[in-house]
Amino acid sequence: MTELRLYEKYKTEVLPELKKELGAGNVMELPSIKKVVINSGVGNFADSKEALALFEEELTLIAGQKPSERKARLSVASFKIKQGDLVGYAITLRGAKMWAFLDKLISLVLPRVRDFSGLNPNSFDRDGNYTVGIEEHTIFPEVNPNTTKGIRGMQVTVVTNSGDVDKSRKLLSLIGLPFRESSETRENR
Repeated sequence: MTELRLYEKYKTEVLPELKKELGAGNVMELPSIKKVVINSGVGNFADSKEALALFEEELTLIAGQKPSERKARLSVASFKIKQGDLVGYAITLRGAKMWAFLDKLISLVLPRVRDFSGLNPNSFDRDGNYTVGIEEHTIFPEVNPNTTKGIRGMQVTVVTNSGDVDKSRKLLSLIGLPFRESSETRENR
């Protein structure tokens, strides 16, 4: 498999720094990343079998793993959706694939975003999981924007075991996620 630079950084730099800052006596007390979940809806491309097949192939290239289909549980007439229709794709990454994806996201994908000024530091849920929305899947280097059958958005959720927003924010910033300064941070200077 590919060289896992980010995992090596996590073991050699991030864990000792977290242990020192949080005053933990054991490495098992420290927050860690459990999985990365990628979700994407099919939107108005649901009728085109060719576009869906290409998008599924692109998601497979992006994540390094085949996505699972998400079907509608209920029929919704106003959205023209019947029960059982394909409404999106989901991928859950763990282990080496998770670290490889996060490394690619931090070092290749986010710098390619036009007018990027950092990630929103307030996109954590109460359990310390972080979600980032990506408007165009074509920013990933595996996707050829000239051959894709439409641009779709994605939602990437980094799931941690910390149960605390501050610990998760510290972990993800040490790993290298580029958070922009919040107004609270600027006022404290």
